[in-house]
Amino acid sequence: MIKNIIDLHMHSGYSDDGEFKPSVLVQMCKDAGLKYIAVADHNSVKGVEEAVNKGEELGVKVITAIEIDCTYEGVNLHVLGYYIDYNLKEFGELEENILEQEKKASPERLRLVEETGIYVNRDKLSKIAKNGIIIGEDIAEASVYEPENKENPLIKPYLEGGSRSDNPYVNFYWDICAQGKPAYVPVHFISLKEAVDLINKAGGIPILAHPGNNIHEDKKLLDGILDSGVKGMEVYSSYHSSEQIEFYRNEAESRNCLMTCGSDFHGKIKPAIELGGCRCDGNTEKKIIENFILNIKK
Repeated sequence: MIKNIIDLHMHSGYSDDGEFKPSVLVQMCKDAGLKYIAVADHNSVKGVEEAVNKGEELGVKVITAIEIDCTYEGVNLHVLGYYIDYNLKEFGELEENILEQEKKASPERLRLVEETGIYVNRDKLSKIAKNGIIIGEDIAEASVYEPENKENPLIKPYLEGGSRSDNPYVNFYWDICAQGKPAYVPVHFISLKEAVDLINKAGGIPILAHPGNNIHEDKKLLDGILDSGVKGMEVYSSYHSSEQIEFYRNEAESRNCLMTCGSDFHGKIKPAIELGGCRCDGNTEKKIIENFILNIKK
């Protein structure tokens, strides 16, 4: 995999599925040779200041960022907000709202997974979960390698040699707990327009995260998303196939949109994803640095 010096999408422990403290994460980025990064936690800006300060200490440029869950036309999306004023009080209100909903949804999510016939080690789960919230990746960690599931056909894809074993915990989430899957529990996210308005209010730039994962190659949906005020897309992502990268690069170029790149690194839930693993070629990386970092015009 191509290793880049820029990675504009990663998560710290302030994300419910992240692992490392922001300062530790920035140190890891420095050690990995990264020069330009963004710590974009889920619906949270709590780690931004720590990351920025550590970046200044180490000589790593840290762009202030957040990743907001939102919906458009019934589809759950992730929108990245870059160059935000992270002191905007509305970000704290957004996080508290999502945390409360996730706490209420957690028991039902667990019940639905167990209802599929998957054994979950509840003792292990209680030690993994953060803030009273049980996410799909936590359930995966407490079930995939349990001996009770050794012969479970629902679990076999996530075991060594299985088709979904590269990132077993997050793949479990996408396959079983995500929107449209058997253990999906709805959480009311703000609308795409509300997310864009919030990012704009904070002086930021809204970018559609890993579109291949959420809208696939649906041009009609993409039209509406961009018409809603999104300024660009994360063309280069560890999630995207080579074909999806080509598709979204062509779309961004033809629409004169901003392009970004990000690994979506989390730590243990995505072991196959490395910091800087954005799959961005050298020439495009230079363009992103030039157009999105050094000479950005909001």
